[in-house]
Amino acid sequence: MNPRISMAIADRTEQAVETHVAAYDWQAISDALNGYGCAVMEKLLSADDCRRISALYKDERHFRSHIHMARHGFGKGEYRYFKYPLPDLLGGLRTALYPRLADVANQWNGRMGIETRYPAEHREFLRQCHDAGQTRPTPLLLQYVPGDFNCLHQDLYGDLAFPIQVAILLSEPGKDFTGGEFVLTEQRPRMQSRVEVVPLRQGDAVAFAVHNRPVQGTKGNYRVNLRHGVSRVRSGLRHTVGIIFHDAR
Repeated sequence: MNPRISMAIADRTEQAVETHVAAYDWQAISDALNGYGCAVMEKLLSADDCRRISALYKDERHFRSHIHMARHGFGKGEYRYFKYPLPDLLGGLRTALYPRLADVANQWNGRMGIETRYPAEHREFLRQCHDAGQTRPTPLLLQYVPGDFNCLHQDLYGDLAFPIQVAILLSEPGKDFTGGEFVLTEQRPRMQSRVEVVPLRQGDAVAFAVHNRPVQGTKGNYRVNLRHGVSRVRSGLRHTVGIIFHDAR
């Protein structure tokens, strides 16, 4: 690994990441998640951060596994799961984002009549995952070339699954690649599915529902089922980093 890349990522202290995350309008993010099942955080990462994280893809020492989507029917493209310890910047983001999203997740579970409540700190939630046998880290780095796509899916890796996750676009649309839009579908009971296409620029993040979320209807809350994916990349190279808050079996 290039030592300058390692140092640049390590320079982003946990406190600096926390300060950056805290500056977002979390009421607006919560409102968007409740209204649409997703919310965009513009410029969560700088262009330099994006390039440095993308550059890690070539170094297998950072990863525990390498997945080719076509072999599993997931689509076409590839991704690598990070191993512990995570790069400092990604670990810091995972820690800083979690408690704010946990507030939304706990509200959702209450509205859906689900008893589970998520602890205030991510390290406590990870302890619960590890006690349940879910010990493998789930943050991942995805790479797409022309013709690649990601089928609609849900990232559930065990009995414990945090209901919101975050994806950060590391490449610049229109410059580094074309196509490759982030897509979210919402299946509603006795109704046709709703589709959300989320426009992102380099460094933008989208927080979105992993599986279910509540929707307010005329007779109270009802549960909808969500899946996410990526449309076909038409040209160039597209990198994305995914921050999933639960670990896997």
